[in-house]
Amino acid sequence: MTRKHLFQLLTILLGVGLLLDLGSRLGAEILWFQEVHYLAVFLLKFQVRLLLFGIVTGGTAAYLFGNLWLSQRLQHPDSPIQVNPLPAISGKQQQVRSTARVTLQRSAASLTSDTPIALTPTLNLRSLLPLTLGLSLLLGALVVYYGHLALHYWQIGPTLSTPLVARIHLNNLWQLGSAVSHQMWWVGGGVGMAIVLLINPQFWLRAIAVTFSIMLGWLFSKQWAVILQFLHPTTFNSPDPLFGRDISFYIFTLPSWELVELWLFGLFLAGFVTVALTYLLSGNSLSQGQFPGFSSAQQRHLYGVGSGLMAVIALSYWLGRYELLYSPRGIAFGASYTDVMAQLPAYTGLSLFALAIAGYLLWRTLFWQAQSPHRHWLKLGLGLFSLLIVAGIILPEVVQYLIVQPNELARERPFIQRTIASTRQAFGLEAINAINFDPQGQLTEADLIANNLIIRNIRLWDQRPLLETNRQLQQIRPYYRFPDADIDRYTLQTEVPAPTPANLLDQPTITPTTPTEQRQVLIAARELDYSAVPQEAQTWVNRHLIYTHGYGFTLSPVNTVGAGGLPEYFVKDITGGATGALTTSSPAIRDSIPIGQPRLYYGEIANTYVMTKTLTRELDFPNGSDNAYNIYDGQGGINIGDWWRRGLFSIYLRDWQILFTRDFLPETKVLFRRNIKHRIQAIAPFLRYDSDPYLVTADTSTPNQPDQNYLYWVVDAYTTSDRYPYSDLGSEGINYIRNSVKVVIDAYHGSVNFYVADPSDPMITTWSTVFPDLFKPLTAMPATLRSHIRYPTDFFKLQSERLMTYHMTDPQVFYNREDQWQIPNEVYGNEPRPVEPYYLITSLPIVPFEEFILLLPYTPRQRTNLIAWLAARSDGENYGKLLLYTFPKERLVFGPEQIEARINQDPVISQQISLWNRQGSRAIQGNLLIIPIERSLLYVEPLYLEAMQNSLPTLVRVIVAYENRIVMAPTLEEALQAIFKPQVTPGTIVRPVEEPAGGQ
Repeated sequence: MTRKHLFQLLTILLGVGLLLDLGSRLGAEILWFQEVHYLAVFLLKFQVRLLLFGIVTGGTAAYLFGNLWLSQRLQHPDSPIQVNPLPAISGKQQQVRSTARVTLQRSAASLTSDTPIALTPTLNLRSLLPLTLGLSLLLGALVVYYGHLALHYWQIGPTLSTPLVARIHLNNLWQLGSAVSHQMWWVGGGVGMAIVLLINPQFWLRAIAVTFSIMLGWLFSKQWAVILQFLHPTTFNSPDPLFGRDISFYIFTLPSWELVELWLFGLFLAGFVTVALTYLLSGNSLSQGQFPGFSSAQQRHLYGVGSGLMAVIALSYWLGRYELLYSPRGIAFGASYTDVMAQLPAYTGLSLFALAIAGYLLWRTLFWQAQSPHRHWLKLGLGLFSLLIVAGIILPEVVQYLIVQPNELARERPFIQRTIASTRQAFGLEAINAINFDPQGQLTEADLIANNLIIRNIRLWDQRPLLETNRQLQQIRPYYRFPDADIDRYTLQTEVPAPTPANLLDQPTITPTTPTEQRQVLIAARELDYSAVPQEAQTWVNRHLIYTHGYGFTLSPVNTVGAGGLPEYFVKDITGGATGALTTSSPAIRDSIPIGQPRLYYGEIANTYVMTKTLTRELDFPNGSDNAYNIYDGQGGINIGDWWRRGLFSIYLRDWQILFTRDFLPETKVLFRRNIKHRIQAIAPFLRYDSDPYLVTADTSTPNQPDQNYLYWVVDAYTTSDRYPYSDLGSEGINYIRNSVKVVIDAYHGSVNFYVADPSDPMITTWSTVFPDLFKPLTAMPATLRSHIRYPTDFFKLQSERLMTYHMTDPQVFYNREDQWQIPNEVYGNEPRPVEPYYLITSLPIVPFEEFILLLPYTPRQRTNLIAWLAARSDGENYGKLLLYTFPKERLVFGPEQIEARINQDPVISQQISLWNRQGSRAIQGNLLIIPIERSLLYVEPLYLEAMQNSLPTLVRVIVAYENRIVMAPTLEEALQAIFKPQVTPGTIVRPVEEPAGGQ
């Protein structure tokens, strides 16, 4: 077999393999989206991507190859007529010889053109070589630039929630150049491309045209979300303060125009450089050492492609006007005084001037005159345009330094006001209800009794020590893992035994008026972690047929302690008996918490694909020295009983054993994308998802559809943008966010439902229009699940971080940063760290009932006293409402750092902690909670003890601070008793707290 035949065979095999891979991907995706009942979503996305790829690839290829074909027709011939060599003399005779060669080359050029000859001046090798090398480097840099973008979007995968914003302008080019310069293979690729272009331009220009077309088509097919938003905009009914355009223009329309600009700039610049190189390298100009000049037809062609390039430059400057709304130049984010008064006129003038040049070039192209009297206008126009570019760079800097900075506040005041208003609106801060709160410090025993539910729900167990304890006591087998523990509230029957402060304070027990109450709990899913299976047991059968799912969960009250300081469990262990699959602490819990058959086929760490309903039984749960087995009967999975489906998934999953195993039955199913984050991102990649999915057990069955599987994952989803005018981007790179969607995933069946939680959000309205079958109203969520939705911590953190600065609504106060806040630190373990938002069941000041809220305290910048705290409500019709309680500035209210300092500086308490930190153990200070009760503040911090090896944290003490006293006691009840009763319980440390001098 010859090399040619071998190459042809390899090409055919490669093509067949590529087609099989693409076909398997398409087939598997269609079957998977059918399984989750969102095939319409996939088909629309696929059609838009295919259409974008076809339009951009086809348009780019047609333009580039059309110009290549025309330029090769009009180029100088490769074999110019040669004159007989003259005697080797110097001086004037050598100049005559050169003139004769140029004259004959021009004569040859005239033979290949049907138009009159009007050549530009000739170029010798000293001018020709740098020009051609520079154009080659420019083309190589252009390919590297777009290749860098393509690689970036290849690496981030299918999730694309923000538009491609890498527009072609000086800042982006400079940033890209700086980044690429540190990656020598990019630089080497660009230089190598420039060199081979000079050696064999015809082949490599065609190759670049093909690569560039496919690359641009693929890049733009990834931007399907931007195009769909452009086609279905929803008005915000709020204009921007500079141009008066509705915000929807910046969120939905501007990104699409920037995509068009990115495409057309690359297209026209590549076309112009390709045409110019073709002409400059024609006629063996480099080997001859001289280029005879551009013919009349060549000039006309260059004018045509140049007009397109200048039109795109005009578009770029025009769009740059709108990008000034995101300028970081001034004291505040957004268009500043300099941007509006200097940069905006400069961009407008440059855009109009570039458009005029483009119009002139197009007019010259259409009405060509070789000896036009206006041919010198181009040089004059390009010269003036260059001066305007320089002026557009220098003038704003002069204005900033000479006009703005000496009178910055006066000049920037209206623009600061715009930034404050837009940022507050974009992050939902304007809806915060601010309330002045002056703690009275008059809490009594009667108040504790009246707020019994609050006391019963003070959290003593943090997620970290509970997870450590779970891993020691509740994993059951090495292949089980608790990846997370989540705080939630459940309505329990009041027969659940739990000590109350009323009992411990020797008060009569109050009989509840209702049979149920809300209890704050920590719930943790027991998932299967296949990586923990012993290495010798990690076979294909075990991985995909036997170890298929996790089993059960633990449910712990946050405020009670069991024997030996360990957490109590409402739900624990695995029993699989007649009384239930899991062990419950009482009949009341069994009646309150739905358990059913708690199998988790879909979860946070379910990263393997599995096959169910095979000849091999699935491991269900360990049962003593033996194991219990199960056969999956859920609705999830794709049937692979047919041979063609087995072949398809063997290619798609890169697993040939699927094709040859004998364990499959006609009803065998494959379950993949079992990781809940991957699952929802595949369906709706245009949303941003919360980092903390949480497990809920709820009975959503109906009489017509009974179901014993009660476990669901709830994930908060956000609509985000980085295009809200004047809104501060911050470090996260987004300046608009709404918690618009609640996603619910069935842990057994794998079904996914998207519920719209904020119908007032224009972005989710747009997506609901694009995908009408994807979203459901929140009222369609089963009531048993809806009672467990909570204000998400990621969203709350973003809002609380912006609020540290943007609670200041007065421009002068904002400019001076007079009232800047910060998130305080706390000691956790032995390390200081910022206080994390925490959930509580409590009654907010001036709110007459208990509810589930999310809290975060603030302190003044570089101070440690408490200045405010932000509360987000989660229950019923109050869901999503924010309350900001501000404390008086004229007197001291202790902040977390001050309480921590007084705990650690107290000689008696710190000595006890030091004793625990010896002999192979260590004391861990837990989260310090600030609990509002009536019009007072109570500080509570748990103290854990754990061994340095084989960690099993136990709760050994509870520290309570109130007003001028700090108490450390074995239990919360004893600590409260020591504070609010004269006598002190044995084993309790009571210490006074002195206010620091100066109220610091």
